[in-house]
Amino acid sequence: MEGVDHLADERNKAEFDVDEMKIVWAGSRHAFEVSDRIARLVASDPVFEKSDRARLSRKELFKSTLKKCAHAFKRIIELRLNEEEAGRLRFFVDQPAYVDLHWGMFVPAIKGQGTEEQQKKWLSLANKMQIIGCYAQTELGHGSNVQGLETTATFDPKTDEFVVHSPTQTSSKWWPGGLGKVSTHAVVYARLITDGKDYGVHGFIVQLRSLEDHSPLPNIIVGDIGTKMGNGAYNSMDNGFLMFDHVRIPRDQMLMRLAKVTREGKYVPSDVPKQLMYGTMVYVRQTIVADASNALSRAVCIATRYSAVRRQFGSQNGSIETQVIDYKTQQNRLFPLLASAYAYRFVGEWLKWLYTDVTERLQASDFATLPEAHACTAGLKSLTTTATADGIEECRKLCGGHGYLWCSGLPELFAVYVPACTYEGDNVVLQLQVARFLMKTVSQLGSGKAPVGTTAYMARAAHLLQCQSGVQKAEDWLNPAAVLEAFEARALRMAVTCAKNLSKFENQEQGFAELLAELVEAAIAHCQLIVVSKFIAKLEQDIGGKGVKKQLNNLCYIYALYILHKHLGDFLSTNSITPKQASLANDQLRSLYSQVRPNAVALVDAFNYTDHYLNSVLGRYDGNVYPKLFEEAWKDPLNDSVVPDGYHEYVRPLIKQQIRTARL
Repeated sequence: MEGVDHLADERNKAEFDVDEMKIVWAGSRHAFEVSDRIARLVASDPVFEKSDRARLSRKELFKSTLKKCAHAFKRIIELRLNEEEAGRLRFFVDQPAYVDLHWGMFVPAIKGQGTEEQQKKWLSLANKMQIIGCYAQTELGHGSNVQGLETTATFDPKTDEFVVHSPTQTSSKWWPGGLGKVSTHAVVYARLITDGKDYGVHGFIVQLRSLEDHSPLPNIIVGDIGTKMGNGAYNSMDNGFLMFDHVRIPRDQMLMRLAKVTREGKYVPSDVPKQLMYGTMVYVRQTIVADASNALSRAVCIATRYSAVRRQFGSQNGSIETQVIDYKTQQNRLFPLLASAYAYRFVGEWLKWLYTDVTERLQASDFATLPEAHACTAGLKSLTTTATADGIEECRKLCGGHGYLWCSGLPELFAVYVPACTYEGDNVVLQLQVARFLMKTVSQLGSGKAPVGTTAYMARAAHLLQCQSGVQKAEDWLNPAAVLEAFEARALRMAVTCAKNLSKFENQEQGFAELLAELVEAAIAHCQLIVVSKFIAKLEQDIGGKGVKKQLNNLCYIYALYILHKHLGDFLSTNSITPKQASLANDQLRSLYSQVRPNAVALVDAFNYTDHYLNSVLGRYDGNVYPKLFEEAWKDPLNDSVVPDGYHEYVRPLIKQQIRTARL
């Protein structure tokens, strides 16, 4: 029935103020108001309609993306939206596009690595979109291994130019978003060679296409790499390939904030420390963690609402069936994902603060916290994107068979999101970077050099290696000190064990190669501790009323105790807790699920997602699922005709036994 809230009873059960929680989720009242206003603006604009994406061909989908990008920029100009508002508008348009890389990678790269003069020249063009840029680093044969890139930029002192060249097929740039069909320029990463010496990988601004007719410039081979996973999904993005055949660019198109090449061809490092490059990396990875929270919360919103609408089994004598969300098996799978969405939101907020702090320190030439911040953002990018990709797929299964329909919103969300597990660093490789940092920190514990930031707990190594958990009853697992100590003891003991095992090898690198799996597990334990500690820290802030605080408290301990349960082998093998304490943790977890149950729908309402943004029949705000599933089914092109094309040629002869067989 139209206009009826089929989830009204669920919303009436809420034990907290949903509007207050919306503000907590958004980060501030201002952020909530901006987000809410822009979301409704996008939802009401017919140009941003997206319910037909799965039915479009690749060419139609791509053209519709170009139309939406142009319209979005037009609206930004017309409404005089500021940077924050423009960013929210692009977010709610919700279609991967070349603008994502233009604003998210091309512009920040020039800001971070260009001189003031270069910024003045290129950013004025980029900000008006008079040029459109992408970030060309990844190569066909080299992804995470940036130091192994093969593209060269050789300085020619006779002409005062760099000659950019792709010497092999594996050196072709492969995957950059926006490159395939749209970008006019790229920040290209290549090995800088001058006076016969290789100075390693540097960034160069290279024009790819004519600003008059958009044709590729001479000696540039560029195109789209092809269709990717899923209907619609990431196929709206023109991920591309790029090869250079001795392409010449002016010397001043080398990004020269960190180093420059003189007119005579001399390589001169600048006074600006190279560590400043890591600031951009920290920025990009903190946005990826925020995106993980967005994607997971979206999937959880769909699965939670549908779990409350769907009824299955449990009826006796013709009585009403049981809501799927009332089954403990459903709660055990769904509520930890709900808790994770909130956990990632808050650790994302903290990373935003960390980026600001690191940036200020770098500008003051204080590099003390940089290695820890770099490791921390790498680890959290890996942890949150892996868990989110798995979580979206779990939400699809939680919706039963209907979750497999494109109109559920989950298959496309999964296909759009999973690349996050490999872009900006493969997740396993990133955890190994964390592990190296942890091993270095452990090795310095006796040197008097105090661990900083997220590794500060290691300063209490003597206590954490000896302590035993004091948990004696289930409620003790709601004590933040008890939870933190268990997570700290587990993380430290796993790191110390890895360090001891490494010391048995004469060759450190050989030891790393042998112990890769254990090192990754130690890194994950450290990152999970960070998420738990930041969630607990959030609870100590003045946020919302009593009801809001109680729900966040429940979600925090669901997240922590679910991780404890999932990685129970680690906690038991390191003697961080006992089997009896593990059993008590499970008891407490079941109790927390019961407390969250009446608030579940209201907790996902607090994400404040419009039906346009969710794009899901199963996750509709009004819960009117079944009539809408029929509506969507009738829209499919196969239902345009009662008798399908091909019936008379291929099906009727089968039925009528009129198939002609060849004589042997």
